[in-house]
Amino acid sequence: MRTSRIAGVILILLFANISAAVAQDTWSLQRCVDYALQHNLTIKQQEVQKRLSDLTLQQSRLQMIPGFSGQAQGGYSDGRTPSLGNNQYVNQTVFSGSGSLNMQSNLFSWFYQQRTIAANRLDVQANSFLLEKARNDAAFNVATAFLQILLNIQTVKVNEENVKLTNSNLENTKKLVIAGSVPESNQADLEAQLAQDSTNLVTAQNNVILSILQIKAYLNLGFEIPFEPEVPENITSLPLAPLQEMAPEMVYSAALTTYPLVKADELKIRSAAKAYQATKSQLYPNLSLGGTLYTTYANNYYDQTGKLLPFKDQIDNTYRKSIGLTLNVPIFNGWQQRTTVAKAKVNVYNLELTRDLDHQKLKQDIYTAHANAVAALQKFNAAVTGVMAAQKAYDFATKRFNLGLMNTIDYITTQSKLYKAQVDKVTAQYDYIFKMKLLEFYRDQKISL
Repeated sequence: MRTSRIAGVILILLFANISAAVAQDTWSLQRCVDYALQHNLTIKQQEVQKRLSDLTLQQSRLQMIPGFSGQAQGGYSDGRTPSLGNNQYVNQTVFSGSGSLNMQSNLFSWFYQQRTIAANRLDVQANSFLLEKARNDAAFNVATAFLQILLNIQTVKVNEENVKLTNSNLENTKKLVIAGSVPESNQADLEAQLAQDSTNLVTAQNNVILSILQIKAYLNLGFEIPFEPEVPENITSLPLAPLQEMAPEMVYSAALTTYPLVKADELKIRSAAKAYQATKSQLYPNLSLGGTLYTTYANNYYDQTGKLLPFKDQIDNTYRKSIGLTLNVPIFNGWQQRTTVAKAKVNVYNLELTRDLDHQKLKQDIYTAHANAVAALQKFNAAVTGVMAAQKAYDFATKRFNLGLMNTIDYITTQSKLYKAQVDKVTAQYDYIFKMKLLEFYRDQKISL
């Protein structure tokens, strides 16, 4: 028992030293949210997805520009080869080279490129809303973790008061034992209770540390960096909308206009519809324009007199150019393109189902959050009544215990009921705040403390 008390005191002092070390740098909820928006890894991932969709759109636009390519070729051969100019076969070593410039441009493809660009543009807009959703979710997760820290801090305070109370009762009992007014077993019972209360305090303090580690993960903040939350002076003064103004249908109607995922789903459907139209257009012929410039040089190019033609003359003599139109008519390719079109159509339907599922889940979440908020308020009101009743019972028990009219076990039981009622009240209060903030988040897509 004594070892447990010593261990409890050491941990309490350790926690106190940690608190003193981090007190120099406090973090408000707003600071936490701002930091998360800059460093959260989930947000960074969504930013990458947004950037990829931007690049895809840029690439589809650039495909409207005619394509140009250049080619240079050089070669070496040794043996009997025809001599250019007189076409006689002789043993010789030949160095040759050629160069060409090619151009290819799509003239008409049943609006395939325009529809592809439109689909990619809508996809960029959808990813913008998904990025907004990632930021909103990160802010909400940070706020939730911040509230959990505040709850755990309040729980520590309740446990500290409980330890002080038990310790005070123990000191009074020691005096009564010395005076012979109460048996020594009363002192032993209170010492055991003090050890249990100290253990509860250490557990509560450790919960604060764990909740701080949780918010650091959301912030992508180094675990070794000090973090001291800025605790509001009075948690009950936090602005909360009246519960009657948070009817689930009203919140759901508002969420349909503010929830980024709803907007992203609609844009994804429109993008898939454009992609479907673009895929259908590839079933029809397309017309393209092509052109080529070409010339060559070889060291076995002789004129009729047997003299090697100069480089410039060879370039001029072999220079040629061509231009042509190509009409590509799809006839049969194993139904590959028609299968691609069918898949694109099914994809549109699948995204519509995804939208409907997201709407259904959003509505269910809102109704669940509202029901939980109602229950949380009822629990909090009951907890307030419970604390008042437990406090009154404890006050009466204290008077009876001091007069020797109540044994230690019954007195400790009364004190434990008061402690539990106080913890239940704090928990219920923060739970109600969280449930209301969740409804506010669904309605406005923002959260504040």
